[in-house]
Amino acid sequence: MAARNKARKRAFQIIFEADQRGTTATSVMEDWVKHAGTDERQPPVSAYTRELIEGYAQNAQRIDELISTYSVGWTLDRMPVVDRCILRLAAYELIWSEEVPEAVVIDEALDIAREFSTDESPPFINGLLGRLKDLKPTLRR
Repeated sequence: MAARNKARKRAFQIIFEADQRGTTATSVMEDWVKHAGTDERQPPVSAYTRELIEGYAQNAQRIDELISTYSVGWTLDRMPVVDRCILRLAAYELIWSEEVPEAVVIDEALDIAREFSTDESPPFINGLLGRLKDLKPTLRR
């Protein structure tokens, strides 16, 4: 598995854990870093995972606004938690990260959805991310 693929999965897991614990992704990431230093079973937090989490955290409120605005038929609270967390990570990378091609961001999000979510999730995630990609020039604030 490629290093960036692993980094995205870990970032997704950190965002998911933060959602479940009702805390910030950065605090969960720091917990992971501490545990990795004392427990060899804890996967390390790579520089790219850290970059994804910090970028997401800086834009979390705007990301949730965008997901809420453009997800047809789903409020953020009604959305499956896994899908919401995948979308949060992918929306950050799609809109604010210039170094990764848009198609790669979407493909990686769909791979995570296929691994961790339901069979209905990839089409939903693909549709919403495709809409965000099309509107990208107007979405940053």
